[in-house]
Amino acid sequence: MSQHRSTRAAVFSAGSWGTAVAKIMADAGTDVIAHARRSEIADAINGEHRNPGYFPDVDLPPTLTATTDPAAALDGADFLVLSIPAQSLRESLASWAPHIGRDTVIVSLMKGIERDTDLRASEVITEVTGIPAERVAVLSGPNLAREIMAGQPAAATVACPDEATAIRVQQAYHTSYFRPYTSTDVTGCELGGAVKNVIALAVGIASGMGLGHNAQAMLITRGLAETTRLAVAMGAHPATLAGLAGLGDLIATCSSPLSRNRTFGTHLGKGLSVEEATAATQQTTEGVKSAEAILGLAQAHGVDMPITDVVTALLNGKVTLEQATAALMQRPPKPER
Repeated sequence: MSQHRSTRAAVFSAGSWGTAVAKIMADAGTDVIAHARRSEIADAINGEHRNPGYFPDVDLPPTLTATTDPAAALDGADFLVLSIPAQSLRESLASWAPHIGRDTVIVSLMKGIERDTDLRASEVITEVTGIPAERVAVLSGPNLAREIMAGQPAAATVACPDEATAIRVQQAYHTSYFRPYTSTDVTGCELGGAVKNVIALAVGIASGMGLGHNAQAMLITRGLAETTRLAVAMGAHPATLAGLAGLGDLIATCSSPLSRNRTFGTHLGKGLSVEEATAATQQTTEGVKSAEAILGLAQAHGVDMPITDVVTALLNGKVTLEQATAALMQRPPKPER
């Protein structure tokens, strides 16, 4: 009688969120191999069971290993988990695509919109690989990597057009501390994850300027309203934006000092330039990279997104902090919808 083969996952890459998700899957019983760009990170994961670049104080499961060879990582993988900057997805995935198995399910962790094309990550994946949308899932929710690495309770939404695939991914992520829910609303989950980064920039800016909780709550609430408007206009279900991938992710990203988008915005609110804030944050900030593309989607669908509009103008140097605040507060009054 043949022995049952363990489920295998390849996680690209071994950054902050990639490492956290790799740990979740390993804790859930999957054999995980992380693709690291730097050999010293791969060697440390294999030899010391730690990632010195991001979580030097956290022990990793022994079933989590690493390699710098993408072909080796993808060999026999049931799941390919993508946790890379959204703007580098197309080029990177094109080089990895020949090694992807014919039945491999791709799981996107990315929360950004591709500039120039205004495509969501799942759309880029299907376009580059030719893999049908029924084999592409999205994981999104209020998930701060540091808390998850500490084993603190968290939940997320797994979205895929094929419900059976969503359930497979759900099972691969379900642990005592991480609870995934399923959905078929990929559009809503991806837009919730992308736009909340821009709103978090706005909340961080308000905090950096010394504005209080009233202002921050206003931005979060109205940010959810404009996110929902865009998502619904693009075919999403409004309930998705009230769930983990919408409101939940928005609250965590806007409220926590662990959020890189909020932190970036705080630097801007204190007067740092975009370049200075980038240097101070030291990690990819998807809201900065995707704001203009999100605004492009809004314009293409005739959706009013004043917070995104103002944040984009600020990032592009078209308005000052004071002008940005005035632009939001001087908008004509209207019904709350």
